Amino acid sequence: MAVNIPGLVAIAVFYVAILVFGILIGRRKNKTGTADELFLANRSFGLVVACLTTAASMVGGGYVNGTAEVIGRDGMAWTIGPIGYNIGMALGGIFIAPKVRAARFTTIVDPFQVKYGPKMGSILFVSEFFGDVFWEAAIFGALGTTLSIVLDINITASVIISACVAVIYTFFGGLYSVAYTDIVQLFLIAVGLILAIPYAINSPAVDMSKVSTSWLGEVKSQHIGLYIDTICLCICGGVPWQAWYQRVLACKSPKLAQISTVVGAGIALVLAIPPGIIGVAGSATDWNATAYEGTLPLSFGEWTNILPMVLQFVCPPAVSVIGIGAVAAAVMSSADSCVLASGTVFASNIYKNIFRPHASERELVWVLRLAIVVVGALGAIIALTVGTVYGLFILCSDLMFVIQFPQLICVLWVSFANSYGSLSGFIVSMFLRFTGGEPYLFIPPLIKYPYYDEEHGQMFPFKTMTMCISFILIIGVSYLTDKLFRGGIIPMKYDILQCFTEEKQNSYEIKDNGNDLHCNGEPGADDELLEKKSNSVI
Repeated sequence: MAVNIPGLVAIAVFYVAILVFGILIGRRKNKTGTADELFLANRSFGLVVACLTTAASMVGGGYVNGTAEVIGRDGMAWTIGPIGYNIGMALGGIFIAPKVRAARFTTIVDPFQVKYGPKMGSILFVSEFFGDVFWEAAIFGALGTTLSIVLDINITASVIISACVAVIYTFFGGLYSVAYTDIVQLFLIAVGLILAIPYAINSPAVDMSKVSTSWLGEVKSQHIGLYIDTICLCICGGVPWQAWYQRVLACKSPKLAQISTVVGAGIALVLAIPPGIIGVAGSATDWNATAYEGTLPLSFGEWTNILPMVLQFVCPPAVSVIGIGAVAAAVMSSADSCVLASGTVFASNIYKNIFRPHASERELVWVLRLAIVVVGALGAIIALTVGTVYGLFILCSDLMFVIQFPQLICVLWVSFANSYGSLSGFIVSMFLRFTGGEPYLFIPPLIKYPYYDEEHGQMFPFKTMTMCISFILIIGVSYLTDKLFRGGIIPMKYDILQCFTEEKQNSYEIKDNGNDLHCNGEPGADDELLEKKSNSVI
């Protein structure tokens, strides 16, 4: 198949337009060029911008391609991702968004560093960082595959160019560029995929009657445990991500943060319908009646490409090009979120709070920009060199669920939570997660839970169990150490994590609706995190 020149030109025009628009909007909106502008757009987001950029941060290449893949191959019953993640984001918007926005945090790692100190708080950034990097690698890989099928161009070139475009406009414009390009990209996603639907379902090669009921899918009794695990992972594992809180913290008020998150989740859920329909059309396609020359039936792994296959072999050329523009837009809307999220946390929580407490604004801006470049490059490299990117993405989603979710809930709502409880939960949950094995990474299980299957692996919901154990440990160990040290049963000289020994002279608090967050770290390290109490509480 020859290179699709018209399609290649169209995609090139799209990339140039997004790049120019992103740079120009960044220069126009960024008046002072300070770190706060790049991090949080001066907390200036109104309702429309906040809703749309929040939705776009969810609707990425993996979201679009993955929805089509799973509903086409396994049916609606197993299409848990878009439903679960958006339910989780909506719940987080109702309960967490107004709380962290009222406290005027800069990142979602801030409450950990305020409560546990900079060093202990930074440990909990590990799962966030790897989650962002491998999320980015997965969506760049999805785009590379899509472009190679529809346009017949080299995967390496498409991944590198896509990464460069996302990194460059984020580098110059920060959150302003990311948010406003998100709005354009969200529009392109909706138009491109909705336009492809009538051509896909009305093609002579597609017989929708073949899937009149099978598209619903089914959950077999032996898979109930795995099903429960996946539902809990999607609902709770999507809550702690910095990419979403970047938008929350950039809203003008706590109330606006709450509303925009719930509305954004609703928009993202609606945008899962078009790729879902395309995926069902792919399962109803007689591929022998198309120009497709691959092996049939499609293998488990080949279903990953079902959306670009429908665009290329079922839809007219013009529609397929517009559709690939939609996929590219989806990738950009998530890739820029990834690099900015990790860059912000590194610059604010790692570099400033640990290594350079008195770093200047200019210094922070350049650290952020360097981090954006590094994260973007890492994502592209992993997308091109690692064959288990999807497995790594799944694993890091697991880590956000089993580690970060209970940590976040405890740091915000358990007043006596301390570093001992946090560290205990972190270590034990990491141990239990890895000893449960991971088939995508070819990690054999050291612990075989009930209903273990040699072919399908763990059928017991051990990830949910691990998350619950982490909760219990954080609360239990924190409560026990609090009583032991404060009651004088254990001398303060054994307080190696300094949760109590320096409490009197180094005590800070941020109040939000009656809930206190205490900082027991060194005064100089956390001064920038401790803002005045917000008068806007919900």
